Amino acid sequence: MKTCQGEGWPVLLSDSRNPKRKLRFTWELVHNGRCWIGINTHRANGLAAEAIAGGVIAELAGFTGLKREVPYGANSRIDILLDNGTRQCYVEVKNVTLVDDMERYTFPDAVTTRGQKHLRELERVVENGDRGVILFVIQRSDGATFIPADTIDPEYGDLLRRVVAAGVEALAYRADVLPSGIEIVESIPIDLSQ
Repeated sequence: MKTCQGEGWPVLLSDSRNPKRKLRFTWELVHNGRCWIGINTHRANGLAAEAIAGGVIAELAGFTGLKREVPYGANSRIDILLDNGTRQCYVEVKNVTLVDDMERYTFPDAVTTRGQKHLRELERVVENGDRGVILFVIQRSDGATFIPADTIDPEYGDLLRRVVAAGVEALAYRADVLPSGIEIVESIPIDLSQ
């Protein structure tokens, strides 16, 4: 959330209209003067599933089965499990809202032991002969490339590089974010150099 708030920035909220919910409203979008930013992290998995099913993410084409929130590994749930009858592909989705001062998309925006656990789980998936994919869903349009946030969580960055070297695939896709809707539209280059 470090680059998602500023004085006077307009925001869009959704109203749950649920009197039993602790917080009635959900922060959905914010505009930084350059672009809308998708704040609601729960949207990323649905956006990814929709883009995969629609053929937008070319690297994940050819699968006939798509399931969400499937238990696997050591007390984990994979965001998306793809199946083509002979091989499975485990896709972990991460929502990206942070841009650094060099206009690079970056993740995470805080130390994430949970995110580190997910990378280790994907590494085990690959060791067992299936595909493992970390998919960074970028919900803003004011950057050009993706990098790990080494200054925020150097262990995550090191681990991401290690698991990619071991066969986990890293993908970054950007969404067009507008008040009328959010849709994944393009692949973004990933730079894992240090």
